[in-house]
Amino acid sequence: MVTKPTIARIWRGRTRRDVADSYESYLRAEGIPPLQEVALGVQLFREDREEETWFMTISYWPDIQATTAFTKGDPIKVHHLDRDAEFLIELPERIELHRILVHDPSLR
Repeated sequence: MVTKPTIARIWRGRTRRDVADSYESYLRAEGIPPLQEVALGVQLFREDREEETWFMTISYWPDIQATTAFTKGDPIKVHHLDRDAEFLIELPERIELHRILVHDPSLR
């Protein structure tokens, strides 16, 4: 079993500040668990700006084939959560896929 990621799959979305806390809770409950079941690792980031909040999810994968298996097709196609249209300012059109060139998980 491969344990070193070679692919980072990045999703970004933004909400109004007044719904950001609710969307964060929703993401933690509905968006993150499916990734945790199959990805090598997952991170969720939040940036509060003056009038909107940005969220970014990065999941780590052993290869492109694993991301394709997870999405059941095109690995850059966004699979929106049921309530995304309710929370997000606009629905993201794509996912970013990046090859990981340096992988050093140690934090200092």
